[in-house]
Amino acid sequence: MPSTLLALDLSTAHGSIAVVRGDDVLFRSTFQSERSHNAQVFAPLREALAAAGSELTGIVIGNGPGSYTGVRIAIAAAQGIALSRNVWCVGWSSLTAPDVAAPASYNVIGDARRQSFYLARVENGRLLPDLDIVSAEVARERISDDREWFTFDPKPPLGLTSLRTARPDAANLAKIVQSLRTDELEALVAQPLIPHYLAEAFITLPKRPVHTSTP
Repeated sequence: MPSTLLALDLSTAHGSIAVVRGDDVLFRSTFQSERSHNAQVFAPLREALAAAGSELTGIVIGNGPGSYTGVRIAIAAAQGIALSRNVWCVGWSSLTAPDVAAPASYNVIGDARRQSFYLARVENGRLLPDLDIVSAEVARERISDDREWFTFDPKPPLGLTSLRTARPDAANLAKIVQSLRTDELEALVAQPLIPHYLAEAFITLPKRPVHTSTP
């Protein structure tokens, strides 16, 4: 019997949850949320678990890049379900699972904040590791070729009307992971679930040492 996978992607304001078994999508739900994924995700998640029943095999989360808070909520929910159901959970790039028809290989541009942009390449359902963070000027130069570019941002970055806009689709995420070889999946399960960071976390340090007094 094919695996039954629960998938969820909260990396954008467009939340997506699905249950997939082989070629069949047993459950699909989407919702719009700017900053309240934690308030909206659990009702459809309960419905998804009911659709999966006792045959749930594993959980897939879209690990971004995108909303740090949304991805963290997806990770926490997935880990809680995985522990209670004794199933595995893995992360996979949200950029690999557009909700629109896409070629096997395509390019992606997105806002990386602080006046920078990320440029990425997806090939056959896999995000290539050489993701670049570049300036607006470099981004404009790089996307001026005749290749097709996608964006998962709600609005095309840099006002580029030539971009194709997409959103991550949980069912497509599940189907990609479902197609992995057994050894690839085992290696993925062994990895920690973490968001896809575009840059190192920025930590503000105190300007001067803090002294504490002892009685």
